[in-house]
Amino acid sequence: MDEQRAWWKEAVVYQIYPKSFADSDGDGLGDLQGVIDRLDYVASLGVDVIWLNPVYESPQHDNGYDISDYRAIHEAYGTMEDWERLLSEVHARDMKLIMDLVVNHTSTDHEWFQRSRRDEDGYREYYLWHEGEEPPNNWTSGFGGSAWSYDDEVGAQYLHLFDETQADLNWDSEAVREDVYEMMNWWLEQGIDGFRMDVINMVSKPEGLPDGDPEKDWVGIEHFTNGPDAVKYLSEMAAATYDDYEAMTVGECVNVDPDTASDYVSAEGPMDMLFHFEHMSVDSDGQWLSPSEWDLTDLKAVMSKWQTDLDGWNSLYLTNHDQPRIVSRFGDDGEYRRESAKLLGTLLFTLSGTPYVYQGQELGMTNYPWSSLDELDDLQSIGKVEAAVEAGEIDGFEEVKQAVRDKSRDNARTPMQWDDSEHAGFTDGEPWLPVNPNYERINVAAAEADPDSVLHYYRDLVALRGDHEVLVYGAYNLLLPDHESVWAYRMETEDDAVLVALNVDDTETSVTLDDAARTEELLCSNYGPPSDTGAALTLRPYEARVYQLEEA
Repeated sequence: MDEQRAWWKEAVVYQIYPKSFADSDGDGLGDLQGVIDRLDYVASLGVDVIWLNPVYESPQHDNGYDISDYRAIHEAYGTMEDWERLLSEVHARDMKLIMDLVVNHTSTDHEWFQRSRRDEDGYREYYLWHEGEEPPNNWTSGFGGSAWSYDDEVGAQYLHLFDETQADLNWDSEAVREDVYEMMNWWLEQGIDGFRMDVINMVSKPEGLPDGDPEKDWVGIEHFTNGPDAVKYLSEMAAATYDDYEAMTVGECVNVDPDTASDYVSAEGPMDMLFHFEHMSVDSDGQWLSPSEWDLTDLKAVMSKWQTDLDGWNSLYLTNHDQPRIVSRFGDDGEYRRESAKLLGTLLFTLSGTPYVYQGQELGMTNYPWSSLDELDDLQSIGKVEAAVEAGEIDGFEEVKQAVRDKSRDNARTPMQWDDSEHAGFTDGEPWLPVNPNYERINVAAAEADPDSVLHYYRDLVALRGDHEVLVYGAYNLLLPDHESVWAYRMETEDDAVLVALNVDDTETSVTLDDAARTEELLCSNYGPPSDTGAALTLRPYEARVYQLEEA
């Protein structure tokens, strides 16, 4: 375990998806002023960093991940002056701001792509073009269909690993890399505190663009992730940009395991930490439209592996703007919503790494009960369903409705629930996505007034982590690895140790833990003081306990 101290290791990050956070002008879309208006709430959580999803100029085909101008603010979100005020207000509350960096691809509206289409001043090499009407390989888009689209004006195919409006940059071009680094330095000079880097391990594509395994859900993924020059290019990026700043960097990396990830985040690696997806796949059989049950032993095994095998620092997350709500996915969004939301928060804050809290997670917000494709905005969900219909695999939405309810990215993007007024206090207008029907009972105002709420528990967890360094720098030791409902582990340093016991089940469960016989103090519980003592523990449904242990 790397115990070298760093501010970003000891931080807690709060992710804001601005389109769904708070609308200040009644147009139904969240905006920068809405974020500013709610900063006191964010600061009250005790968090240290805000990660802001993209607010750059964009045609918004993929909610801002299709950037047309990296140095301008999208009109619906406000102006550059609004952004500057946001940064100032964040810093005034002793928090930091990291921005989303999307440089695997740009919008096809970006000036670079338009000049590339015209083959102007060397810009043709900025993107990956293939002459002719047939794609050079069988790669598919992450949103469904081919990863290649034909451009009539150019008479060639261009690569887009996501939507056809998101053309992949050619990172083998030195000019591309120099322009990206210049843009990054421009933002760092504005005073930001780091970057979250979108699908950053996709920037290097292999020579020859070979065909991918047609049996994979995302065909070609073994080739366009962790390419031959990915670490080289990111190391070059670091040296040219953020290495000169006290910046925090976290890269979203698809198709990595701890060994591969160590190349990116070891002491010699180009990034501080990364987001992996292994634990986000335990409830999937590899096919997006095929829901499957998840097993606690599988989740324990994956997350434990990352705790012990990674040569570098962990990022800790269970949801974000691209994932379903955690209480609906890994907990119980019915009878035990409150208890399971608190348990999952306990897990997040008692592992070694930097915790990320996504807006509304601290309230125990749940998935939305989608009833038709027309309700959705998510390109991934719509694209997957439409591609399956076109291929004759399904007849329509009803056939895969449960899969969409379980997996759609829009589950996380429904508006933040502030109070029980119309549209949950998110907007005075018509919200861009429907508000979850349960907003009248699950909202910030109700949670503030309830001392036993998920919100107050999250504040306690932030404080707990701040008070106990063993929860930041401690080594993880898994107990009962094969138990099907109890997740127990010890976090320890040379002079401190805590025991965490989680019953991830809706029935009472009894276990025997030798460590429980030497508990000194109950530091945290989502049920209150237990009645059992000694090595035998009886854990109530979704009960979470954190104990201080006596010295061995």
